[in-house]
Amino acid sequence: MANIASALLILVLAAPAAYAATTYTVGDSSGWTTLGDYTTWVSGKTFTVGDSLLFKYSSTHSVAEVSKDDYDSCSTSNLGKTYTDGSSTVLLSTAGPMYFICSTPGHCSGGMKLAITVAAASGTPSTPTTPAPPVDDGSTTPSTTSGSSPTAPTGTPPPPSKSDNGATSILYNMMLGVFLVFGTTVALMGQ
Repeated sequence: MANIASALLILVLAAPAAYAATTYTVGDSSGWTTLGDYTTWVSGKTFTVGDSLLFKYSSTHSVAEVSKDDYDSCSTSNLGKTYTDGSSTVLLSTAGPMYFICSTPGHCSGGMKLAITVAAASGTPSTPTTPAPPVDDGSTTPSTTSGSSPTAPTGTPPPPSKSDNGATSILYNMMLGVFLVFGTTVALMGQ
């Protein structure tokens, strides 16, 4: 019985290492206030898919997800998801930029706004890109526009698929961990 307890303890302690998401408290001990300097707060931090932002604020504030344009202009006319409970956790589920403002009049323009960039989770495979094949027009010399040198073909790689956003990888790893713990527990109980 001691072996089973020891094995379960090791598995429970090892499980968080497999999934090391971070919860960032916005503004640290000051929280989400009109006195915060969120540009400085963000510097040096790396936000990754699976991490969370924890906003702690008083009843005079809110947290609203907005577009870059609304962030830049502090516009509250097109608010996305809005939080008003005083302690709000936002899961960073997709890679890319995210923008937040306080929708209380005057607060955003006073600096109560946050812009972050979320990186893909390390287990997320990147989308390989292949250069476009050359066009064969029968000529043996590269075509040029008058006065210009030959240029490489321009094109943009396809965007990553919606199903490949890092959250899938995290979910897979979590399920794998649960099955490993369950399987180990069953195996040890059979001894």
